[in-house]
Amino acid sequence: MSIELEKILAAAPATTRGQPTQLSCDNKGERIAYASGKSIFLRSIDDPAVCKQYTGHTTTTTVAKFSPSGFWVASGDVSGKVRVWDAVEAVNTKGEYAIISGRIADLAWDGDSQRVIAVGDGRERYGHCFTADSGNSVGEVSGHSKVVNAVAIRQQRPLRAATVSDDSTMCFLHGAPFKFANKAAGLHKGFVLAVAFSPDGSALVTVGADRRIQLYDGKTGEPTKQVGEGVHTGSIFAVSWAKDSKRFVTASADQTVRAWDAESGQCVQTWRVGAEGSVNVGDQQVGVVWPHGRSDGLVISLSLNGDLNYLKEGSEAPVRVVQGHNKSVTALGVASDGKGKTLTTGSFDGKVCSWDVATGIGSVVEGQAHSNQVTQFASAAGQTFSVGWDDTLRTIQESTNNFLSDPVKLPTQPKGIATAAQGRTVVALNDSIAVYANNQLLSQLPTDFTPGALTAHSTTIAVGAANNTVQIYTLNPASGSLTPSQTLSTSTAAISALSFSPSGAHLAAGNSSGKIVVYDTATWAVATDRWSAHTARVLSIAWNAAGTHAASGGLDTNVHVWSLAKPGARVKAANAHKDGVYGVAWVDGGRVASTGGDAAVKVWGVKGLQ
Repeated sequence: MSIELEKILAAAPATTRGQPTQLSCDNKGERIAYASGKSIFLRSIDDPAVCKQYTGHTTTTTVAKFSPSGFWVASGDVSGKVRVWDAVEAVNTKGEYAIISGRIADLAWDGDSQRVIAVGDGRERYGHCFTADSGNSVGEVSGHSKVVNAVAIRQQRPLRAATVSDDSTMCFLHGAPFKFANKAAGLHKGFVLAVAFSPDGSALVTVGADRRIQLYDGKTGEPTKQVGEGVHTGSIFAVSWAKDSKRFVTASADQTVRAWDAESGQCVQTWRVGAEGSVNVGDQQVGVVWPHGRSDGLVISLSLNGDLNYLKEGSEAPVRVVQGHNKSVTALGVASDGKGKTLTTGSFDGKVCSWDVATGIGSVVEGQAHSNQVTQFASAAGQTFSVGWDDTLRTIQESTNNFLSDPVKLPTQPKGIATAAQGRTVVALNDSIAVYANNQLLSQLPTDFTPGALTAHSTTIAVGAANNTVQIYTLNPASGSLTPSQTLSTSTAAISALSFSPSGAHLAAGNSSGKIVVYDTATWAVATDRWSAHTARVLSIAWNAAGTHAASGGLDTNVHVWSLAKPGARVKAANAHKDGVYGVAWVDGGRVASTGGDAAVKVWGVKGLQ
């Protein structure tokens, strides 16, 4: 038996309100790089399900930039470290360099793919220039009195660089080695958020929170003209040049992306994201990149809610929107048809997405979503039910991918949800177990323990308790009443995950110390207690359709696949998700899907099941 990664349904770029988010494209215009959580994702533009994940950082990442050669990526994090690594496999690290004492805000490569300038929020300095292969100093970033937001390097000789800052100025550097040459002050009246040299090196542009677009001479750094005054009605977060050096695009908090003619200063195209006239904070545009190496004129912008918008000239609305999570994915469910072709995921911020496993494309479930962490999903008869930390039970109509209106307000925080006989929905609460039918409460049974996990098969309900036991109940579907029938007390730690096999013949119970015990439901005897390879809390268990194998995910970041017939025969996907595996499920083709703290959804091929 073996397990290997097939595809990564990538996390969305991480965003912060009021801050720009850096995007980068390779020299062929085929892939886009961005930061999300503690990872960097390199994602195909044309096929977003083709993705590489770099996991070398130990703290939250902030920026990633392809080298002009396309062979390397430099990425920075909140601790002030920059790592340089290969862009092909995203595993081989060339070097790690401590640059500043705080967050790295932006990076820029020189035209030879040899030197990097990193800037951000440091205490001793706001940036540094160094060689990519050794980390040796090749100059300094000086002239600013506040955090530096962005940096750009001219790709031609003589080498020039520009940095912009919260102190409302642009500093111009000569190199190499890079050193302060002159400063443009008094032009911007607020934070300067982005800077970019034109590809031919003739011009430089800065944009900022004051909505100003300022052009400069690319060789001298002297201001030339202001364009687009009064057009954008919100802060301008990002700017990117077209390959021809004649046009550039800007992304703004006013929900628009605009293309400008650098010579005339005229706006030649406007794309609006979101409904006309609507004011949605999530539609603010906080990043933009104009991929070079493409002939289709594609522009990619980033919304504050994490959506990647594909924009083309002649089309006012995005021609494609790539969606996903940019917070930890805390819940994973499979559509009610049982075929494993569609997944539902919920994240720490309450966002819920639906995924087509075959294409790897995700879309946000429309309607009133949870306002806080999604706890668990359960599905039946064309509907998926979810509970979350906003103390609500919500229903998704799978055919339309929409939340139904009128969520059920729960009396306390839910710990889990399951569907039982005759479409009954069972919810484990902080101090009781409630049974619902058509969103109407049928019964509520108080408990003398705190529930920690829940699963159901037909009329048998299993509830994991903080007192290390599994409580078994029998459900009366008509009245919704629950009758205690069994207490399983073989666990030595709190029960954290439960799952019935599809036939109901076995119940797997995982605990907070990493051990899984399987019970035979005919006698409630232990079928196996040898599934004990996790080294931390078990967070999810799922059985395959035949009920012969189970997959599990834990806080130890690993995914295991177990055999019931051969308990010692297991396979492990080590470090499957940074910060823990929160959900596992079997999907179409006998594969395993997993979700976790890195906000990604991954599909694993499992071979040799026996």
